[in-house]
Amino acid sequence: MDPTASLCLCLFQNTEAFALQSNSKLRPEDGRGRCPFDPHQRNTAIAVDGELYTGTMANFLGDRPVISRFLSERKQRDLKLDDIQGWLTEPTFISSTFIPSEDKVYYFFRETGMEYDFINDYTVPRVAQVCKSDMGGKRILQKCWTTFAKAQLRCQADTELPFNIIQDMVTLPPPEGAPTDDTLFYGVFSSQWSVTSGQSAVCRFRLGDVKNVFAGSYKTLNRGTLRFDTLHNEKVASPGKCGLHNASDTKLRFVKDNFLAEDSVQSADRGLALVSRSQLYSRILAQRTQAASGKNFTVLFLLTESGFLHKTVLSDQGPHIIEEIQVFKQPQSVKNILLSLTKGVVFVGSSEGVFQIPVSNCSFYTTCAECVLARNPFCGWDPSRQACAEVASISSNAAQDVELGNVTKACGVSHFGRSAGRTALPGSDH
Repeated sequence: MDPTASLCLCLFQNTEAFALQSNSKLRPEDGRGRCPFDPHQRNTAIAVDGELYTGTMANFLGDRPVISRFLSERKQRDLKLDDIQGWLTEPTFISSTFIPSEDKVYYFFRETGMEYDFINDYTVPRVAQVCKSDMGGKRILQKCWTTFAKAQLRCQADTELPFNIIQDMVTLPPPEGAPTDDTLFYGVFSSQWSVTSGQSAVCRFRLGDVKNVFAGSYKTLNRGTLRFDTLHNEKVASPGKCGLHNASDTKLRFVKDNFLAEDSVQSADRGLALVSRSQLYSRILAQRTQAASGKNFTVLFLLTESGFLHKTVLSDQGPHIIEEIQVFKQPQSVKNILLSLTKGVVFVGSSEGVFQIPVSNCSFYTTCAECVLARNPFCGWDPSRQACAEVASISSNAAQDVELGNVTKACGVSHFGRSAGRTALPGSDH
């Protein structure tokens, strides 16, 4: 096949009818820059107010990475990164999210870190941002982002080797009434180091910390060597700040070479939220739920490479697996994983189809002891029905202990039958 004749095409789909648009005005469009030529290549896309924001490869060889905006209903220009080298280095795009209060789209990806002068290539996890209001420059950076900035994410425990290969990232909005800066990004990471091969970690990053790093100092790209140096000249502009499309040519030249933040974004815990010594996780979802005590808990849905879904609750006592479900009998390529709060299910899209798994299955626990021992924040023992049920459906006196699983205190008994579920996987320190 002639590579030059191989094209990606974009078709318009009615999301309500889940069918292709029949409107003749909506003709198929060239999909280059909007989707990869290789279906196995990771990419990300998000629609914001009728505009499509993408991170993908724009050519058949897969060596021309772009972050772009298309199909503006507000008649804004299509934008992309400048074609000059140095913006991105062999990236793998992971995910993207829109934060309305910031008017920004954030991208998560991994790439070769050109700021490091190591013998071997060092993979760096990144967060990047662009402003939704960006119009591109008038002379400098015409039809290109003027607000692109990127920073390193640091998922590391104390002085140990970092988990530097980001596999997936999900956004968890703040609790009701909390500031937007408390938005959390939960990411799954693995490592390129042989001593930590086969291990996974979860790190969470706070939006406020991301903003602080982007508001700080930046490194300067040497266009001749494509290496980054510490900025020694006067800071004439604030890279990543919205409104730069109206800036002077001098300021746009500055942001064109100063887009890598000097500091890294540290995890919210200054360490790892979770680590598994025996499981490689590939995808993650996060949900906040209120237990019977009124305390909020975060539940992570972690998909292993071998096809198991681990429901894990984060508590003051540490992470705890409350359920393990085999989604696939044979390992297969996972295209996406989504959480539907309204339906209460997790959707897993693979090369074979779409699977759905309930967020909670309280009926699995048949006694009060089993229900409490599960330490499942979704489930509690309903004394009026004598059944384990969803906490939200229990009117009063729900028996539950997410932190300790104290059956004697919760159920009022000192002897109970078989235990419920697993507290950890063999070889795992969850």
